[in-house]
Amino acid sequence: NFISVYYIHLYTLKNIFKQNVLIFTFHLKGDYMVGGLFNVHHDGNPVPYGRPEAIECSSYRRFQLMRFAVEEINNSTDLLPNVSLGYDIFDHCSDSHSFPGILSFISVNSSIRPYDNLSRMSEVIAVVGTFTSPGSRTVAPLFMMDLIPMVSYGASSSMFSRKQNFPSFLRTLHPNKDVVKIIYKMLVHFNWRWVAFLNINDDYGNDGRDVFIEMIEDTDICLAYTRGLDEKTNYTPIFKQLEMQQINVIIVFAPEWTAEAVIMSAIEQNVTNKVWLAVETWALNKRLPKLKGIKNIGTVLGVSEPPIDLPGFNDFIYSSKGQSDNNNEEQQKLCNQVCNCSGLRPENITNAESSFSFAVYSAIYAIAHALHNTLQCGSGECNRKITPYPHILKELKKSNFTLLNHSIQFDDNGDPTFGYFSIVFWNQSGDAEEVGFYKSDPLCDFVINDSKIQWYENKPMPSSLCSIPCDEGYKKKTDGPHKCCFKCEICPEGTHVNTTADPYLCIKCNDKTEWSSEGSTSCNRRVEEYVQFTETAAIFVMIGTWAFIGFTVAVTVLFAINYNTPVVKSAGGPMCFLILSCLILCSISVFFYFGVPTDSFCVLRYVPFLLFYTVCVACFVVRSFQIVFIFKIAAKYPKFHSLWVKYNGQWLFITAVFLIQLLLVVFVYSFAPPKAYSITSGYFDKLVLDCHVSLNKSSVSLVFLSLLCLLCFIFSYMGKDLPKNYNEAKSITFCLLLLILTWVVFATVFFVYSGKHIQTLNALAVLCSLYSFLVWYFMPKVYIIIYQPQKNTQQYFQDLILSYTKAITY
Repeated sequence: NFISVYYIHLYTLKNIFKQNVLIFTFHLKGDYMVGGLFNVHHDGNPVPYGRPEAIECSSYRRFQLMRFAVEEINNSTDLLPNVSLGYDIFDHCSDSHSFPGILSFISVNSSIRPYDNLSRMSEVIAVVGTFTSPGSRTVAPLFMMDLIPMVSYGASSSMFSRKQNFPSFLRTLHPNKDVVKIIYKMLVHFNWRWVAFLNINDDYGNDGRDVFIEMIEDTDICLAYTRGLDEKTNYTPIFKQLEMQQINVIIVFAPEWTAEAVIMSAIEQNVTNKVWLAVETWALNKRLPKLKGIKNIGTVLGVSEPPIDLPGFNDFIYSSKGQSDNNNEEQQKLCNQVCNCSGLRPENITNAESSFSFAVYSAIYAIAHALHNTLQCGSGECNRKITPYPHILKELKKSNFTLLNHSIQFDDNGDPTFGYFSIVFWNQSGDAEEVGFYKSDPLCDFVINDSKIQWYENKPMPSSLCSIPCDEGYKKKTDGPHKCCFKCEICPEGTHVNTTADPYLCIKCNDKTEWSSEGSTSCNRRVEEYVQFTETAAIFVMIGTWAFIGFTVAVTVLFAINYNTPVVKSAGGPMCFLILSCLILCSISVFFYFGVPTDSFCVLRYVPFLLFYTVCVACFVVRSFQIVFIFKIAAKYPKFHSLWVKYNGQWLFITAVFLIQLLLVVFVYSFAPPKAYSITSGYFDKLVLDCHVSLNKSSVSLVFLSLLCLLCFIFSYMGKDLPKNYNEAKSITFCLLLLILTWVVFATVFFVYSGKHIQTLNALAVLCSLYSFLVWYFMPKVYIIIYQPQKNTQQYFQDLILSYTKAITY
C-alpha cells in the first residue's frame, strides 16, 4: 500500500524540512538532475538516535564513478549536446538517517504530493542505487509510486524482477539466480555434493539461499547445513557443526563486511582445508587475501564481474582529489555522518576493489541514453520542450547501445542481458586470479582451468561427499534425511541400475528378451536359439524326410504297376494308395520344425501330422479288422459280413474317423491354436524359440488318435496266427510297437531335457513314426514283388489259405 506510506513520509518530510537538517553531501547543478544513493560509509552498528558512526568508506570509489560518468557525459558533444546532467548524491548508509535525502528526490519545492499533471516534476529524472537489496526494498516503493526510474547497481535479490511490485526498477548487475547458477556449475565441475550455505540474514542473503535450494532440488547436490548471519552471530558452533558433518565446501553468500567476519573467525578458530566459495560482493576483496593465516583456512574461489578498465577514470580521481583537499573543512560540515573519507589518497581509490564499477558506470550511461532518446537529441540538438516524465522510463527499458564493447540492454524484468562473470582464485600472492569464466554462450558457457588452482598445501583437490560413490552395479539406499547420504546395495541377477535415470532403483530386465548378471549396469539381449535349417541335425532329418518321400513315391509307383497282383490286393488294394498319400502329407510337418518359429509354422508343424496320421491309423484299424473278420468271424456272422461288404464299411469308418478328428482339431485350435513363444525358464542368457501347444485343450485329439492305435493293436494282435503271406496283422502289430516305443522315448527325453534340440527330436520322432509304417508294412511286400515273384501268384495264396483251413479243422 503505497498511498498510505506516501503520506506518512510526506508528513515526516515536512517536519524534517522545518528542522532544517537536510543538507546534500554531494551536489552538481545541471539541466536534468540524477539522484545517487551510495553507502559511502557502512553503518555496522546503527544507533537509534544521533548520527551513526562511519566505520569504513566502502563505496567511495563507486560514488566517484558516478561523478566521473556524469562529467564524461557532459563533456560529450554527441550524447546530450546542448543540455547538462547534474546530480544529488546522498550517503545511504542507514535507512533511518537517509530518508530525508531520499524524500527530497521525489519532492517538488520541498513538498510531496502525487503527480496531478506533467508540469509538477520531482527534483530528479531517475535515481542510481541503492547498493544493497534491503536498502532498495525500503526506498523503492517511494519511487515506484510515481514510476520514477530507479537503476540499481548492487541490489540482486529476485524480488526486483517482479514488475507488478517494482514497475520502474531496473538494474545493471545480474540477479542472484545467475550467480547461484555459476556456483552450482562449480559444484558440479568439481564433484562437490555435500555443501554448507552461510548467508546474511536479510533479503539479499535469504533470496540467494532460496534460489540455491530450488536449483539443487532435483540434483545430486545436498545442502548439508545453512545458517543466516548477522552482526551478533557466534561462529564457534557453526564451524564445529561443519567439522562434525565433514562439510568441506562452504558458500558464503553475504556482503563484504559479513564475509570478512566469517573469514576472520575461521582464521581465529583454526579452521583448515576448506573450500570457500565467494560471491561477487566479496570475491575481489583487497584486504582478506592478505590477512595473516588466510592460507590455513583452505582455498577461496569466487564469482565476480570481470574488472573493466574505464579510460580516464584515474586521471579524473587525481584531478578531483587535488581540488577537494582544499575544501576538507567544508566537506566535514556537509557530511551527514562522522566523515573519515576526506583523507583518502587517489591511490586508495584507484586501487580499491573494483566490484560493481561497470554497473555504476553503465547505469549512468543508460539514463543518459534514455534522456537522449526522450529529448530527441539525434539531430545534434536536444528538444528542451519535451518533458522527460514519463517517457524516460519507456526509453530506459528499450536501452540498446554499446559501452566499452558491451551491448547494454535490459530484459522484460529490467535485468541486464549484457556482461559475463569471472571465476577467480585467491592465489598465494594475495590476488584474485582469474581461472575461468561464465557467459551466456551455448557453445562455451562455462570454463575453468583447474591447473591454475593451488589447493591447500598443494594437496589434491578436497572432496565434499556425505557418502563414497557406489561402484558400478550398486544402487543407492538412502541413509538419513539427505539424498547424498546413502548405503550401497548390489543389484541382483535379472536387474540393473541406471545411475543417470535413478541411482536408487534396481530396474528389472525384461525376462522375455533380456538378462543380466549380479551387479549389472545394463541388460543384455538374450541370444535367440532355434534349430536353423543349416544345422547338421536339421540337415540330417530333412535328408531323411526327402528320402522317405522318395521311397514312398517309389512304392506307390510299384504298387500301381502291380495293382492286380495278390500281394497288392492283400495289402489293401486301393487303401494302400490312401495310406501312402497320407504318409507323404504327414512328412510335410517335419520341415516346419526348423527355422524361426512363427504362428503359421506352428500350425503346419502339428495339424498335417495329426490329421493325416489319424487317417493312416484308421486304415490300419480297418485292415486289421478285415483280416481277423474274414478268417475268424465271417463264418459265424455271415449277415454282418454281407452288410460290411455291401455298404463299404471300411470307407465309411475311415471317413467318419477323419471327420471326427477334423472337427476336433478345428474346434480345439480355433480357441487355442499353436503359437510361437519364447522359453526363458531354465536359461540364464538364452531365449529358446518354440511353439506352444495347450496340452489341456489339444489332448482330446491325441486321446482320439491313441484310442485308434489301441484298437488297431487289439485287432492286429488277434490275427498274429493267420497265413504268413496274408498276415498283414503281424506287420501292423510290429509297426505299432515301434510307434509306441518311439513316442515313449521322446516323452522321456522331453521331460528330462529342455533346449532347442527338443524340436529336432520331435521332428525325428515324427519321421520314425512314418518310417515304421513304410518299412515294416510296405517293404516286405515290395521285397516279394521284386525278389520273390513266385509268391505273388493267385495259386500260392490259395495254397496258403487251404493249408490254414485244414490246420484249424483238425
